[in-house]
Parts: sequence; structure tokens; C-alpha cells
Amino acid sequence: MPDVAIVTDSVADLLTQVAEEFGITVVPLVVRFGTELYHDGLDLSPDQFYGKLKTSKVLPATSVPAPAAFAGAYDKLAEKTNEILVISLTSKLSATYQVALQAVGLMKKQCRVEVLDSQWGVMAQGFMTITAAKAAQNGASLDEVLDVARHSIGRVDIRAAFDTLEYLQRGARIGKAQAFLGSLLKVNPIIGLKDGEVYPCARERSRAKAIDNLYNFAASFDNVEGLAVEYATDLDEANRLVQRLQSKYQQVPIYLSRASPVIGTHAGPSLIIVSVLGDRQSAT
Repeated sequence: MPDVAIVTDSVADLLTQVAEEFGITVVPLVVRFGTELYHDGLDLSPDQFYGKLKTSKVLPATSVPAPAAFAGAYDKLAEKTNEILVISLTSKLSATYQVALQAVGLMKKQCRVEVLDSQWGVMAQGFMTITAAKAAQNGASLDEVLDVARHSIGRVDIRAAFDTLEYLQRGARIGKAQAFLGSLLKVNPIIGLKDGEVYPCARERSRAKAIDNLYNFAASFDNVEGLAVEYATDLDEANRLVQRLQSKYQQVPIYLSRASPVIGTHAGPSLIIVSVLGDRQSAT
């Protein structure tokens, strides 16, 4: 095990095999359908979740992990290491960051723990976590890994396409994309994150143009080191976008994964996301 252990939450949308490959501990958030509680990615598969989302009369809600869930993860890791870095979902959209901090005080073992607000979610947060884990595997100290993670905040970005903002609005996560409401019949909104909050990027007249928008966004980066396509229910659409991106970025690993139930609760079944780790092209 590296000297520095890496922890994140389930909204980073890391594939299980990726988390295992890089030695990343994932603490799940919670999804609720009425009185039924599910741990994100553990008790409820994406297929089961999106099926329930479409058919359930009870609308789902989400909640942060209990502080004890983080503290338990820290204590388990502290048996093997003296340093832990936690990279959390943006604090502007969730209290997960505060809970991860609070959990440090509940630890039973002695261990230095640093908690970093990623200012992101989904695979932008995931790429930050992978980047930190690679540094840890290469023998970096906690301070060095923390510097690497902070630097990566400015090297990741996302775009997400929907056919409705109903779910974001209902979950009070809509942020500045509120400006899109009221004139969105047959319009496909594109949103991003900026300074940890949802903001509007574009409106497209068709789903095909919305997917083009995501592709063009990814194509606007230099020195691309990582790409991810995440989908809620339409695997074929996601695969087509992956193939387009692969034709441009032949040497770049592209992750294809399902948006977690927590993300699906706030985004709905039509969601598709592109996340990029790279450098923005300089303006000419």
C-alpha cells in the first residue's frame, strides 16, 4: 500500500475495477425511495435504480454518508498508513465535504487526514482522485499528493446534456441554470460546473446537436490525459460518443460508465456526461 491512502465518495463515479487498480477507497452516499435506503453503488444497481426512477410513485432523494462511514474508512486505512487524503464532491452541492471533515474527529486511530473539496463531481472528481492516487503510488508524500490534487482542479471539466432540467430543479441543485427554465420546450440544455456550482452552457434544438456539443467540448482541449463518458439509460448513445472521441484521441484512455444513482436522482434518465482531464486550448 502507498504511504498515502486516497479516499473519495461515490459521486466520483469511479468504476469498481478502477478504484481497485489505484487503491482508492470509496465511501457511498445514500439514495432514499420513501423509507427504503440504499447505499450508492452497493445496494442498488444502476439498472434497478433507473427502473425505479421511471416507475416509482415515490420520488427519490439523496443524503450524505454518516460521519461514522468516513471515520470507519479512515480507521481501517490507518491500520496500514499514517497519511490519508480525502477528495470530496463539491461543497456547493453537498454537505459531504463537511461530513468527511467532521469524521476526522471521530477516528479511533492516530493518522493525519487531509480533506480536499474537489469543486467538482462525477468523473472530473474521479480524474482528480486517480491523479492523486497515481502520485501516491509513485511515493509522493501527503503534502505532495495534496499539491497534485489541487493543481488538477483547474485541469478537469465536464459538460452534461439533458432533455429536461426537472430533476435538477426538484433537487434544488440547479444553480445558475435556473435561467434556462421557462423556455425549454423541445430544447436540450447543456450544463457544466463552475466554482463548484451548476451553470448553463448552451441550449440545443435536438439531441444530436446536444451530443455534438459534448464532443466539441472535449475536442477543445490540448494535452488530454483522460476522457470519460457517463450515461444514465442510453448505452448505445454513449457508445457512439465514445467511438467518436476515440477516433480523435486514439492514445487516450476513455472510461465508459453509468452515472451513479445519486447523480441520476438529480439529473434524470436522459443524462449523458463528458469529463475531461487536460489543458484548455489557448485563445488565438
